[in-house]
Amino acid sequence: MSFKLNHKTEDQDQCNTTESAAPTKRLNERLDQFIAPIKVFFRKNKRKKLIVLAVVCVLVLSGVWFFLGRNNGAAAEDATYTTVPVERRNISAEVTGSGTLEAANSYSVTSLLEGSILSADFEEGDQVEQGQVLYSIDASDVASSLEQAEISLNQAQRNYNNKVENQDDLTCRSTIAGRVVSLDVELGDDVSAGQTIATIRNSDMMSLTVPFPADDVTGFFLGQSATVTLDSTFETLTGTVTEISAVETVSTGNMILRDVTVNVPNPGGLSLDQRAAVEITGIGSSAGGSFAYLDEAAVTAEASGEVTAIYVSEGDWANKNQRLLALSSDTLVDDIQSASEALRNAQLSLENRNKQLDDYTITSPISGTIVDKNYKTGETSEANQVLCTIYDLSYLTMTLSVDELDISDITVGQTVSITADAVEGKTYKGIVTKVSVAGTASNGVTTYPVTVRIDETDGLLPGMSADATIVLDSVQQVLTIPAAALMRGNQVMVTADSPSAKNADNEPSATGDMPGQQPDATQPTDTNVNAPDSAVQPSAAYVSITVTTGISDDTYIEITAGLQEGDTIAYIKTNTTDSGFGQMNGMGPMPGGGMPGGGAGGPGGGF
Repeated sequence: MSFKLNHKTEDQDQCNTTESAAPTKRLNERLDQFIAPIKVFFRKNKRKKLIVLAVVCVLVLSGVWFFLGRNNGAAAEDATYTTVPVERRNISAEVTGSGTLEAANSYSVTSLLEGSILSADFEEGDQVEQGQVLYSIDASDVASSLEQAEISLNQAQRNYNNKVENQDDLTCRSTIAGRVVSLDVELGDDVSAGQTIATIRNSDMMSLTVPFPADDVTGFFLGQSATVTLDSTFETLTGTVTEISAVETVSTGNMILRDVTVNVPNPGGLSLDQRAAVEITGIGSSAGGSFAYLDEAAVTAEASGEVTAIYVSEGDWANKNQRLLALSSDTLVDDIQSASEALRNAQLSLENRNKQLDDYTITSPISGTIVDKNYKTGETSEANQVLCTIYDLSYLTMTLSVDELDISDITVGQTVSITADAVEGKTYKGIVTKVSVAGTASNGVTTYPVTVRIDETDGLLPGMSADATIVLDSVQQVLTIPAAALMRGNQVMVTADSPSAKNADNEPSATGDMPGQQPDATQPTDTNVNAPDSAVQPSAAYVSITVTTGISDDTYIEITAGLQEGDTIAYIKTNTTDSGFGQMNGMGPMPGGGMPGGGAGGPGGGF
């Protein structure tokens, strides 16, 4: 039910066509232009900083009203009031936006070289797997260089090994087990390769070789015990057969002989000049022989260098391969370093050749669908050119730009409703997967990118435009009023006969005027008999009620306290009423000079 402040006769309406209707239209147009830039911000009345904005709007609009109201008084007279009951309905606080659908992943396959394509066994629309061969390019040119690189590597490896072995030659070792009878060098001496540095002798065991009749030797065996009799003292020693010669010799008496070698422990008095005879199982040697040292060797340097360490002294016992002394050689160290670097260069060269060979076989970097194929079998690929494009369509994504006032309400995991004009009548489910903190400022407003993933993609394709809705909060069957009916201070006008009128903040007007309006004696009670019920001026008075609000959408606000079912509210409905700015733009009476809107829980909005 609605009504106008003043009802005019037909003649009056004709006379005021240019004097009243025109100024009223200009007033509303100018106010609409002024309010439009701030309307979106005013709807975010849950933020504290907008309280300041609301106050500024009050001051500015009061000035505009004072300046323009004098010349446009007819505007208020033409205002129409609407009365509606408090109703229960469902409300959802939402953030909405739009974006372009993108593939989960995409890859442009490029070639690093130029060559003839030998095979490309796939077509657009085919499904390919990660690692699947897409293109084979003729690699005959690189085959010979790869073989040469392998040969160079083998040569460098051998040279390096030889240098390392030469480094081992700087350590001089004993070639036999024995006693050091002489050291021929001192610390700091320069030694040449092949120079004798020490003499090692095993004098603890003496060796004696004597001839035996060949026929008797056939019964001897290695390890057999032998009795050794010294010629000078006729002292006997026990020895062991260590060698039986297979070579027969003929003595001056035409006797056939074979040599037998016996090792005898040196009790300390045996020398090279000492002679002795040998008896084995009662058979004596045909002649005696002279003792010899069991083992003796001159140790020579295998490389040139300076003596930096000596590990033994003369008279020490040295085992076979025991270190005797160490040499150093700057030249050899440099040679080893050079050989090592040459080996590494050869390895890198071969690796590069192998990588080049790998470049001639191009595989799919991801699993997906071929959307573009730019080169075919038989064509020549060009370096750094896109051969084909692959999309991973296992799911789609879209990016929303969310206003700074709403971004704090968005969290990863929230459900998103997705619709696309290309797929009519179907709503898809999405999930927020990323909320970026890197905002972008434009015209004083900062927005943040929010990534949404859509797993069910039937009918959707990359590149399509889609709309997204994120439900922040929702309530079912709660008391609501139009957003335009809420005034400053969270006040709402209700009819005096409403159940909640007893809680009014002011007394009802006796003339039925709206609170804060001056009585007009010329205003009839009901002259617009042809108007619909919502446009008929009521005869009841109006009072102001303070309410508590809950969530809101672009049209309605939840009332959690202050009103009840059966209440009837009144407000000025204009062309911008649905946005919550009806009474401001219409400039109708507002109790106590109030402004539309209110505190926390007022009309919300999108982005």
